[in-house]
Amino acid sequence: MSLDLTAEERAIADGQTGDGAAMAMRIVAESARLLAAPRLLPIVSAHIDGALYHGDSGTLFAEKLVAGGARVAVHSTLNVGALDLMGCSRVRLEEPERGMARRLMEAYRNLGCEQSWTCAPYQAGHRPTRGTDVAWGESNAVVFCNSVLGARTNRYGDFLDIACAIAGRAPDCGLHRPENRLATLVFDVSALPAGFLASEIAWPVLGSLYGREVGNAVGVVHGVAAHPGEDALKAFGAAAASSGAVGLFHVCGITPEAPTLAEALGGGPPAAVIRVTGEMVAQAQASLSTAASADRLDAVAIGSPHLSLAEFDALETAISGRRLALPLYACTGRHVLAELDRAGRRKALEDAGVTVVADTCVVVTPILPDRTTGVLMTNSGKFAHYAPGNTGYAVLYASLADCVESAVLGRPSFGGSR
Repeated sequence: MSLDLTAEERAIADGQTGDGAAMAMRIVAESARLLAAPRLLPIVSAHIDGALYHGDSGTLFAEKLVAGGARVAVHSTLNVGALDLMGCSRVRLEEPERGMARRLMEAYRNLGCEQSWTCAPYQAGHRPTRGTDVAWGESNAVVFCNSVLGARTNRYGDFLDIACAIAGRAPDCGLHRPENRLATLVFDVSALPAGFLASEIAWPVLGSLYGREVGNAVGVVHGVAAHPGEDALKAFGAAAASSGAVGLFHVCGITPEAPTLAEALGGGPPAAVIRVTGEMVAQAQASLSTAASADRLDAVAIGSPHLSLAEFDALETAISGRRLALPLYACTGRHVLAELDRAGRRKALEDAGVTVVADTCVVVTPILPDRTTGVLMTNSGKFAHYAPGNTGYAVLYASLADCVESAVLGRPSFGGSR
């Protein structure tokens, strides 16, 4: 299938609006050709994951776009970087990597991106409307955007995300097309206790199980009686996008494209029905812990995706004025940090022993103490998935209440998680 570019798109690709814009448009067009997309789609926004430092090539790429006069054509927010620019936490990134990471973040600012530095831009005001086409990077942001907001995006990787933002276009394929957004399978949780589905711990566990079961398919979760809240859907999507390649899920009666089971499936029968049992849930929860035993703990980390203000409310309630015996890292965005500072809440948390991390998180840059045999406790399915490989720490998965209790006691405590 040949790619049909408009006269305006060809002019941009030919350099009539600058070298940087031309490079971006050519990248988007070539990607569309590889994906067999017949055309490019105008987009209304982008979320950029490529500003996280993974090596000098990313910095040099962004700086070449800047040197070519490129600017984003649509509202573009930035995912986490490698540095805590707010100065809340100490990042153990040394030179020359530290300087290159800072140059990378500065280059994206010069491209016109919003200095959001969060993996939860949807909780920082970036909420494209249902049915609009966008180009979002970062797996949890993508799945939330598609599933909960009903906007349309594929899983855009580094550095196609910024190319789309500059071009103002994305390939017309994949989850941009309505027919590809219909569910093909049912993930039935109706046999699970209502109390479990209403609990905080349920959604990362179910998301982890869902991702492993469905891979990159589009499924619909059936059997959830009440809306679990945005933070629960955030946790579900993040875990599903980490354990699988999920870009879109539906929850029957809750998410915008699944008012009924029939509508989520497009009126046809599902190709498969996955009936979730208590045993499957128990196995999924156990798989999130990788530590050889539960008798040692070195640190606690929460906030992947970044903590919302409501999640900080829950953290403060769990701490209840006590002092922590172990470090607890709470990762969040600067939009939440501003609210905490306005009310004097960050200082109270830090006085209790919490390290607030902004603009980044402990899994993508070295903030945790450098230990090759450390054990980390988390309530995040995404942290649980990535922490062993990225940090070298083994993981214990637990509820938020047990994470806090463990940090207070200085040892693992599982009063409500097992």
